[in-house]
Amino acid sequence: MSKEICYEHTVQYYETDQMGIAHHSNYIRWFEEARVHFLDVIGMGYKESEEMGIISPVVAVEANYKNMSYFHDVVVIKVKVTECSGVRLSLEYEVTDKVTGQVRCTGKSKHCFINPEGKIISLKKVVPDKYEELVSMLSAE
Repeated sequence: MSKEICYEHTVQYYETDQMGIAHHSNYIRWFEEARVHFLDVIGMGYKESEEMGIISPVVAVEANYKNMSYFHDVVVIKVKVTECSGVRLSLEYEVTDKVTGQVRCTGKSKHCFINPEGKIISLKKVVPDKYEELVSMLSAE
């Protein structure tokens, strides 16, 4: 499996401001869309994970804005794993314009794994095969 997974998003009109530029808060939402897609691709879909009692909330997020995105632009969000301890998962994102390849935004998010009661759990113990898959995707940077 590729070490990075891509997700495409078309900038919607409601995501723009009066100048027709995508509001900065949307990039964080796009990161989350890309993360959910990433989990689906690796066979650890959010819906299925929650049904198994695995929840992965965001504990930290950051975004670095490089260039503007406009209504109807298609952006590609690349997602890659930078840390996976079984208890924690860190991801990096790069948002680029699909047509020009210009970087629009970069970012990071950190997550933990908890059960429905809010107790920290380890993927290594609960779903060792998915833990191993995430570890195998660690970026070698």
